[in-house]
Amino acid sequence: MAQNTETQGLAAQLARYLPALRRHARALTGSQDAGDAFALAALESILQNPAQVQTKISPKVGLFAVFFESWDAQAALETSNDDPKTAHAQSHLRKLTPDSRHALLLHSIEQFTNAEIAEILACSEDDVTALIASAHAEIAKIIAGRILVIEDEAMIAMDLQDLVEEMGHAVTGTAATHTQAIALAKTEKPDLILSDIQLGDGSSGIDAVVEILAGVGDIPVIFITAFPERLLTGERPEPAFVMTKPYSVEQVKSALSQAMFFRSSAEIEL
Repeated sequence: MAQNTETQGLAAQLARYLPALRRHARALTGSQDAGDAFALAALESILQNPAQVQTKISPKVGLFAVFFESWDAQAALETSNDDPKTAHAQSHLRKLTPDSRHALLLHSIEQFTNAEIAEILACSEDDVTALIASAHAEIAKIIAGRILVIEDEAMIAMDLQDLVEEMGHAVTGTAATHTQAIALAKTEKPDLILSDIQLGDGSSGIDAVVEILAGVGDIPVIFITAFPERLLTGERPEPAFVMTKPYSVEQVKSALSQAMFFRSSAEIEL
């Protein structure tokens, strides 16, 4: 009985970090279903053997460490028979130094410290520093594209445009409303859309993105919101890439890089 109570307590504790792990897993796989399957497998493994996290810096670090153990096992089984949605990403991934992309995501998106990343990836802190630097350099050489920014706050829109251009991408335009976004997308097809969810005039960034994709086809989308929990519920199809306001420079760069890796809108029917 005591063991069952302890397991339930651990499950409740880990549940706090599951949305972050699900987001991370979707970014790695480019798929809600595949990402959630990896996240669930990690959680189930811990509940069967709680000792896996009890020796870690924190339960969250333990959860991610177990996730990466299962991810590494799966990566070792990869074949060339990628499905259409992941084939493009896998072609890029094979060009990266092993673990560099993982270290970059854990640092910039999940905001783990280098010490925590070292424990998650089972390496040294010096290795983590080198991996992050390597990821930035390698990704910059591989990807570049045309980005449409949908954001009603002028200062944020300008900031995003500067960051996007610093990464070597071109900005097709910035739109503050649904109508402007549709018009810009028709003028020049973007390779990626970076969109706020709620626009200042009351229109929806989500509606604008759905309409754009209906016309241009399957391209990646990054949604920006101050309330990510409203999207990451697990109760309906969700975007693979979600960035939380206020965001950091590293978060923008990493999210863009990951989205361009997959070149897919994944599931956005909200």
